[in-house]
Amino acid sequence: MSWIRKTLLSVFHYPVKWLVKPHTIPTNLESELGIDSNKPIIYLLPSNSMTDQLALRQATRKMGLPSPTEEVTLAGHTYPTSLFLRRTQPVLTGGSNPTDIEAVFTDLFHLHRDNPELDVQVLPVFISWGRAPGKGKPGFSDLIADVATPSWLRKFFIVCFLGRDNFISFSKAVSANAMSSLHGSDAQIAHKLVRVASTHFYRKRQNMTGPTLLVREELYNAVLGSESVKRAIAEEGQSKKSSPEKARQNARDYIDEIAADYREGLIRFGDRLLTRIWNKIYNGIGVAHSERVRELARNGHEIIYVPCHRSHMDYLLLTYVIYHEGMVTPHIAAGINLNFWPVGKIFRRGGAFFLRRSFAGNKLYTAVFREYLELLFNKGYSVKYYPEGGRSRTGRLIPPKTGMLAMTLQAILKGVNRPVSIVPVYIGYENVMEVKSYLKELKGSGKKKESNWQVFSALRKLKNYGYGYVNFGEPLQLNHFLEKQMPDWREKLPTDPDKKPGWLTPMVNDLANEVMLRINRAAAINGMALSALCLLSSKNKTMSQEELRHSLSAFMTMLREAPFSKDATVPEESDEQILSHVLRLNRFSISNDGYGKLIQPKPDSAVLLTYYRNNILHLFALPGVIMSAVFTHRACRRDDILQLVAALYPLLQRELFIHMSQDQALAYTDKLITQMLEQGLLRQTDNCLNPPEPNKKDYHSAWLLSRCMQETFQRYAVVLTIIEKERVISRSELERTSRKVAERLSTLYGMSSPEFYDKNVLSSFINALRENHWLDSTSDGSLKYSEESAALRKDVMVLVWPEIIQHLENVELH
Repeated sequence: MSWIRKTLLSVFHYPVKWLVKPHTIPTNLESELGIDSNKPIIYLLPSNSMTDQLALRQATRKMGLPSPTEEVTLAGHTYPTSLFLRRTQPVLTGGSNPTDIEAVFTDLFHLHRDNPELDVQVLPVFISWGRAPGKGKPGFSDLIADVATPSWLRKFFIVCFLGRDNFISFSKAVSANAMSSLHGSDAQIAHKLVRVASTHFYRKRQNMTGPTLLVREELYNAVLGSESVKRAIAEEGQSKKSSPEKARQNARDYIDEIAADYREGLIRFGDRLLTRIWNKIYNGIGVAHSERVRELARNGHEIIYVPCHRSHMDYLLLTYVIYHEGMVTPHIAAGINLNFWPVGKIFRRGGAFFLRRSFAGNKLYTAVFREYLELLFNKGYSVKYYPEGGRSRTGRLIPPKTGMLAMTLQAILKGVNRPVSIVPVYIGYENVMEVKSYLKELKGSGKKKESNWQVFSALRKLKNYGYGYVNFGEPLQLNHFLEKQMPDWREKLPTDPDKKPGWLTPMVNDLANEVMLRINRAAAINGMALSALCLLSSKNKTMSQEELRHSLSAFMTMLREAPFSKDATVPEESDEQILSHVLRLNRFSISNDGYGKLIQPKPDSAVLLTYYRNNILHLFALPGVIMSAVFTHRACRRDDILQLVAALYPLLQRELFIHMSQDQALAYTDKLITQMLEQGLLRQTDNCLNPPEPNKKDYHSAWLLSRCMQETFQRYAVVLTIIEKERVISRSELERTSRKVAERLSTLYGMSSPEFYDKNVLSSFINALRENHWLDSTSDGSLKYSEESAALRKDVMVLVWPEIIQHLENVELH
């Protein structure tokens, strides 16, 4: 390194330190990229920029990696630790020239041939200043936009304006030793590496900034010029007896109503604002499996994020996480109810596009929306929509709405020019700001219309919400899904491109179910949800601090040793740390009776805890069945439990969206039993399984597990008892009567779960009974008692508390 460059690096060190705040992607190089800090590293950068080097030096110091401004000695030879593909552009002329990097690599590979014990890691690093995509019509802001090799003068303005938006993205290292062993001369290998690196950095830029933005007129022309929209305009004119110009104007108005107006500047401002908000209201945001999405982006996939929907905060949180994980922020499907001034305008500029709750036979609107969605896919924009359609009011996943998924599959049938992958996303919170309003809605009050007052009220109430969690589930490549479901789908497409093939609807239903299973498979277990599950399972919703701590420890150990799935995450902290954090959230009452601290929900807030318990209830369904059987029978064999799980699992799977097949669930149950025995949650006498001895600490944790699924079993018992008493009953009457009886039980026995008598949950259970042939149907569509439903009721009733059974036996239905 020349003394001039060393001097300039020293001169610019402090200005860059003051102006630049680098964001490193990914944060853990060793686990995601396999970088070995013990082996020598040479950084490969796109352009010979000192500010890039200095920004990288800030990042590597924090990560414990070698400095990119020093030199490295290899077998007596000295090399710079940073190599560059191209020089920076001259100030007055365009273009940039290559460096002597090929000669350096040629010499480096030759050195490795002579010294096989050497293994230098060539680590590609892409450094981005801002994330502005290209524009169809360049504006004034493009004078300072980040380009591949800007001149020093342009770079000065870039650092001044975009220094706080500096992203340093590392890629998998290339082994110089492995490269030197490839076929060909050292010079040929070096030339190949440089060519591949140039392509890699181009794709990296595309992945971080996204495709060129559409100007408005180009958007109008693309949508209005499509054949399907032209046909819909013609039909609109004929059906409403209006002029073609009027129908075309209607279509243009629909585009304005729907389309996003993405502004990267707003995203940068939102990033700063949200960072302040997150720091105020959250203790942190846990992110898991983001490397999956980066891998899809590297491979050129069109990415569609399909998260569960807990809160309006989801819109902001997921976009924020995607941005900080180094990926393009998606265009977001939002309900038209959010398109009110000024929030609608802000959301639209943040990438939101709006859709009506119902298309209600409006063929022109449907055609415009579908064409706009297909345009986003074909142009390479990532997209996000919520398969549930709306926010969950109970904390459970709700049955999916299939409209957006259907339009996505239809776009693929018409032909999208790149592979399309759906990324399920589990979003969890230790506190949801709307949870009180959800409870009011479940009790019958109407949903409040979104307004500015609601926004300001929510901002005013911002407080400590604990941790937020974003887990990216296993991606589902739609092209592969289509091929697996129907290998000859291309031959079965209708000749009319606007006509939906008959096989599409069942395929969409299968896709929707698979998406929900993958969302729940990626669940994030947290202290608040675990504490809620424990307290709600206790008899008086009160536990000693030591009992709660021990149960948290027992349940986390069980899930770590017998994982629900490879995608679910369990806290790494100790039970003491987790309990201490949960108590600081100020959601529980803490008293001292002289023997120690007692923990219980605050007055009238037990029902709110059901929301957080329901987020993770699906992970405890099978442990709950095991313990319910053991505590009910006091001594039962492993085979008896497996037989019971085989009977109940189809219902549990349907209601709670559990990802396992029947055989997998039985194998997991067997594994859970073994783990519970090792852990002390179960004990075995001869061939019989029993609860722990009452004088053992683990007895209380096992007892809580036996009660965590009790309300589910009771709901099953209500429906099955009504069927047995009535023998034949209409679907609507069964739902109405079941809800009425469940409400009565809730009042009599103090159940805190609004979903215990929720009509959607009851309806889903009745559907599952029909689909699994536990109910017969009469000629008029009524439901009929059968031997199968009687056998199922017998299995369920042994798990239900005796007082509930007594009440159900004596209840008068008429």
